[in-house]
Amino acid sequence: MVLVTGATGILGRVIVLELLRRGKAVRAAKRTTSNLQEVRESLRFYAENSDELFSRIDWVDVDFNDLFGLEEVLEGITEVYHCAATVSFDPNLSKQMFKTNIDGTKNLLTACENSSVKKFCFVSSVAVLDGVNEQGETDETCDYNTKLDHSTYAVSKHFSEMEVWRAEAEGLSTVIVNPGVIIGSGNWDSSSGLLFKNLLRGVTFAGGASYIDVRDVAKISVELMEREIYGERFILVSENRRFHEVGTYVRRKFGKDAPKVIQRPLLKIVQVFAILFGWFFPALRMVNKVSIDTVDGLSNISNKKIRQTLGYDFIPVTESLDFHLENYISDLKK
Repeated sequence: MVLVTGATGILGRVIVLELLRRGKAVRAAKRTTSNLQEVRESLRFYAENSDELFSRIDWVDVDFNDLFGLEEVLEGITEVYHCAATVSFDPNLSKQMFKTNIDGTKNLLTACENSSVKKFCFVSSVAVLDGVNEQGETDETCDYNTKLDHSTYAVSKHFSEMEVWRAEAEGLSTVIVNPGVIIGSGNWDSSSGLLFKNLLRGVTFAGGASYIDVRDVAKISVELMEREIYGERFILVSENRRFHEVGTYVRRKFGKDAPKVIQRPLLKIVQVFAILFGWFFPALRMVNKVSIDTVDGLSNISNKKIRQTLGYDFIPVTESLDFHLENYISDLKK
């Protein structure tokens, strides 16, 4: 049996679906407050027999602070896909991110030590990668640089990876995937599910990001585990695109004009206000040097390693946007 954590998230639910399609028995971890009906409805976007597949999922409530509870959840589990994480650039959520992303991963791996678990796939992020190679690209050789400033999210993912590598050294077969911005359907009000809402606001930034379809992340993650490719990390991105380009594409689907670009000088002015008044207006704290560099820059992130390893062809960004936009519009009409 396979355990998927964060199974109600935009990625976890699709990994569950991919595993079920391949005949796997799946135990899916969730919070006690998770909305399973929303998950069930979103699966119809990915499979015609979604209700039948959903009925085969063994849902369990998981508290990552409860080591004994985790050991019980892992009974009979042979492989784990760890997708559970808090994703945010809000400094007010720093403690939650460290607790969920670092401590939660550490506790889960500790529970795996004396269990039946043999294989472990960890979903990280391209946010942990720094610098470029000789070709001017960011690839798997571009390690986290402790001398640079990072978002709390990136820090939490880096230290989570350290826990995974420790478990690998102690005998657990592990693989790490580092996706870019995931384009998916459902869960529209949180994490990467907010993508379309944010793009439709009419303003964007000068930089860009590396995008990937959620179906690609799920298929590649499962494929790496099935082929028993361990002890490595793999960047998962389809294309590097500017925010303005993606925003324009999405907004034109709604008959709207291209978004206006917020330039760096204006962001720097807001940063000054954040320094002066951040204690009074917590939302301003999100505007800092790290966040400005993130939204104002565009890294050339390479997917060569995974393409060469699996011979994988990614879904183009525009095709991905079309598919998920159709689903988004469908839900808006309800």
